[in-house]
Amino acid sequence: MHLTFDARIDGAQIDCLLTSDTALAAPVWCFSLMAPGAVVSGGALVRSVAGYCEVALPDLVPGLPHRVVLRHANAAFRPTNRAWLPLGGYLRLPGGACHPLPGTPQGVAPAPDRPAPDWPGLRLLPQPGAWHPSPGTGPQTVTTDAEPFRAADALARRCGLPPLTGPGAPLHLTQDTSLPPEGYRLTIAPDAVTVTHAKRAGAFYAAATLLTLRQTHGALPCGTITDQPRFGWRGQHLDCARHFYRVETILRLLDLMALVKLNRFHWHFADDEAFRLETRTAPALWQQTAFRGEGCAVPGVFGGGIRSGGSYSAADVARVLAHAAALNIAVMPEIEVPAHAFAINAVITGLRDPGDNGSEASIQGYPTNVVNPALDATWALLEPLAAEVAAMFPPGLIHLGCDELPPDAWAGSPAVTALKSREGLTSRDDVQGWTMHRLAAGLTAQGFRVAAWEEAAKGRHRAGQGIGHDALLFSWTGQGPGVQAARDGYDVVMCPAQHVYLDMAHTADPADWGASWAAFVDLEEVVNWHPVPPDAPDIAPRVVGVQGTYWSEFTTDDRQIEPMLAPRILGVAAKGWEVAEVTDGASLRALAGHYGPLFDTMGWRRHPGA
Repeated sequence: MHLTFDARIDGAQIDCLLTSDTALAAPVWCFSLMAPGAVVSGGALVRSVAGYCEVALPDLVPGLPHRVVLRHANAAFRPTNRAWLPLGGYLRLPGGACHPLPGTPQGVAPAPDRPAPDWPGLRLLPQPGAWHPSPGTGPQTVTTDAEPFRAADALARRCGLPPLTGPGAPLHLTQDTSLPPEGYRLTIAPDAVTVTHAKRAGAFYAAATLLTLRQTHGALPCGTITDQPRFGWRGQHLDCARHFYRVETILRLLDLMALVKLNRFHWHFADDEAFRLETRTAPALWQQTAFRGEGCAVPGVFGGGIRSGGSYSAADVARVLAHAAALNIAVMPEIEVPAHAFAINAVITGLRDPGDNGSEASIQGYPTNVVNPALDATWALLEPLAAEVAAMFPPGLIHLGCDELPPDAWAGSPAVTALKSREGLTSRDDVQGWTMHRLAAGLTAQGFRVAAWEEAAKGRHRAGQGIGHDALLFSWTGQGPGVQAARDGYDVVMCPAQHVYLDMAHTADPADWGASWAAFVDLEEVVNWHPVPPDAPDIAPRVVGVQGTYWSEFTTDDRQIEPMLAPRILGVAAKGWEVAEVTDGASLRALAGHYGPLFDTMGWRRHPGA
């Protein structure tokens, strides 16, 4: 059997053509969209779960194209680019046999390189705090057996770069405890290199600077760099729930992060679509949700197709942690409470009130994606599960989720109505705040620290407001919630979607790739903001960092993330490191051009528009 498939955007609709060289009686077309879909013509929608659709087709005549016109269920929701076309499509025949359809071209399309604009200064991102050039060029290699430089050599080998150490000029490594832990002073002379640092991290970042300058300049420029980061949290998030990334891909991302001095990896492996961490506490979670598709607990949402997925074992976690530690990167895991729990509810019974007659649905279109905090079974799962996950990731910082609670969550639950009466709660935000506060209390009592999305600050209860417990909050819908959380006494990481959500399309071009609900985020926009807003200088002590974020709703292959991150991750790094915020849009574009050959050497694909 030979099947063909084509699709294109036609205004608010998606025009699709399916052709078979074999007669097919009553096939069902299974596929996924970015959001819940509807059929305009050519078939009948017989099942949908979030963006996953099953459309009953008429008999297909050999060689005769059959047209199906789709739209989103929300008529105001318009497809933007190729990422919004049907993904993971296959035909299911009456006997149950499934046949994949060829996909439309996916990912960022290649294009000729643009010449890099001239940049007269130091070709380094983030830009250092101070740079005093001197005449000449430095040595290509230095002689040392210091551990941070051995780690940098291992990084160089993995990235296809020549080693930094070997026969050559001497490296003088000296300690100065007055420097910040990640700060360093680097002097490059024609006949020697001197690195002054307080901690191992500073020496490693000096080595990363040398690796980079040797590539971007061709030879090390002589002079002195004095450098230190503005923020202790300089992060990158990766959504491994919507798409399962191989461990090798995660390790490659950690390598890229280290080269640009990012130091926190936010590992998001649990969501509506899957729970991918292999735990002892709840083995059914990963055993039954790690894979999705035909016959699975979770259907082929977000391009899952007939079957896709995987899970991360304890050995995988150990491998990621060891790799990250060598690169001065800490890893924070994330579970999801109380929403984004469609996969959990599909597998674990007793987490929903049997008397609930409500009709909640998440913004992604999932029904029943909230666990019920008024039930003992919910706590029997969440408390030991969260503690086990936190213990797997030293130093025990765990992100608990807490975003996108459906507007009518628990509205039909008698058990939650009774909980409100007992605990003096009024709104769904109060119930969520009480839930997060209780879960956080148990974890902090065991010595863990909790983190959550901005919504965890909401909700009044008898113990106070929101999650409390010295939680670290991530401000994602914009900076306003982060400003308020900081004023309420929370430490905050700024990750506004309009600037650092790297799953957003670079441009409005229909030939581009990516989401667009928050904004189109071109290269300049990644640095066109201030982590501490100028009109809120009082929150500066509470803003502890910056983080880039990547959600995988339209990712079906690991390498599709590469040109979405590169080169925009350079801007994220600049916002996290530079004390004076010296990198603006023009300088970022110029410097990104000089980083192009470095990305190419690493084998890391980059967006052609930047």
